[in-house]
Amino acid sequence: QVQLVESGGGLVQAGGSLRLSCAASGRTFSGYVMAWFRQAPGKERDFLAQTSWSGAYTLYEESVKGRFTISTDVAKNTVYLQMESLKPEDTAVYYCAASGTWYTRPNESGFAVWGQGTQVTVSS
Repeated sequence: QVQLVESGGGLVQAGGSLRLSCAASGRTFSGYVMAWFRQAPGKERDFLAQTSWSGAYTLYEESVKGRFTISTDVAKNTVYLQMESLKPEDTAVYYCAASGTWYTRPNESGFAVWGQGTQVTVSS
């Protein structure tokens, strides 16, 4: 059974940092595209970043470019999202997702496998 499990969320002050982890299991993810999305209350689920499983290719949504970094640890079957200079508007549930296709304009419909999400709250 394919499974993605996020961790690392929590409460952080504005300007702080967090690193989210996504542990992948149940199949070989080589060749897959891994992504992070987030969903704030009452809003749509938004794309943040994606990476090839090898980490050789990445794509970021413009608003997080330079603050967020996506990376993979193939040996640990884990994808990370390092978040810096966090703002209250970054408060959301953060989701990890997997797809067999690299989209140049990613959205949630292109990703078939999802984690359960981890809450990130940034206080002002």
